[in-house]
Amino acid sequence: MKKFDAAIAGGGVIGAAIALELARAGMRVGVFDRQQPGQEASWASAGILSPAPESPAMIAMVPLGKKSLTVYPEFVAQVEEISGQSTGFRATGTLEALFSGDTKAELSTIIALHHGLGLKAEPLRAEDARELEPALSEDVEAAVLRPEECSIDNRALTNAVLEAARRSGAEIFPDASVRGIRREGNRCAGLILQNENVEAKWTIVAAGCFSAAIEGVAVYAPVRPAKGQMVALRAEEVKMQRVLWSEHIYLVPRNDGRILAGATVEYVGFDKRTTAGGIEKILSAAIELAPGLANARIEETWAGLRPDTPDHLPILGPTDLDGLLMATGHFRSGILLTPITARLIREWTTEQQVSGEWERFSPMRFQAEKPEATKTMPA
Repeated sequence: MKKFDAAIAGGGVIGAAIALELARAGMRVGVFDRQQPGQEASWASAGILSPAPESPAMIAMVPLGKKSLTVYPEFVAQVEEISGQSTGFRATGTLEALFSGDTKAELSTIIALHHGLGLKAEPLRAEDARELEPALSEDVEAAVLRPEECSIDNRALTNAVLEAARRSGAEIFPDASVRGIRREGNRCAGLILQNENVEAKWTIVAAGCFSAAIEGVAVYAPVRPAKGQMVALRAEEVKMQRVLWSEHIYLVPRNDGRILAGATVEYVGFDKRTTAGGIEKILSAAIELAPGLANARIEETWAGLRPDTPDHLPILGPTDLDGLLMATGHFRSGILLTPITARLIREWTTEQQVSGEWERFSPMRFQAEKPEATKTMPA
């Protein structure tokens, strides 16, 4: 039986980053993935690093996202130094374009929301926005500049974090599907694989949308897949420095000259097919935002499965089973929240306390929300 201080189910960027943190803390770490690590949501992402909430439900995640964005430069520097690989980190900001007929009201609302959450946001006239990003449509009526936001090449980042974890002493096991968690009384003693068991003091589930399929985990991590289709474009004549955002689309420039466009949100189970309708929706919105992309070459299309939760918030921290921790359910913010997730898990496993608030994301919240059994009324 393999024995580790920490056994991690899931070899995406979050599992790999946790492995890196724990290995650097002196722990013996094993990472177990159902296939080649880093090939699911980590590979399919766009790599936008924005703590701005996409919906009212996600406002609770803003402080966590802000903290993660703050530590990102340090995290990237460490990963690149240990791995010897570039991550494509770009600290160039985001520009959100507004097409609304009532742009003035919409602009003031967005600015007030961001400032109220402690996020930097600057209103721009349409002509000033196009001066910054000439690719923007003439139909854009105003814009919001979010100067502190960044982006990263998620595939390069995932490969670099995996390599950094290996070089720091973590053992990575591909094609090692996790069937369940090992229980000994009220304690989690490791993982159950297809053909063997793994013993560990700490067991960490970071298997994204596949977490709930691990026997014994669904009660703590009721995640489901949220499919997102993406397109990679190349247009030499379209120059873009920042992430461009609108109500219907985001465009993410890469260091290699590609522009990523995405993404749909579809609840269709574990179906990762790209569809004509999904790609058409993305391309139409991309051309509306940056008309020069009408002549772009389509270099790649793909779909990934984000791990969504009932409240769209991540699932982080210890369970009522001693030794079992969750680090999953990051939905559309997995790349953003990677550094802070890894740091919090390391702090808990080494110190049994954390430097930030994470109770809101506890895996125990789903049990707390269960309604009480209906009481029998007297006759």
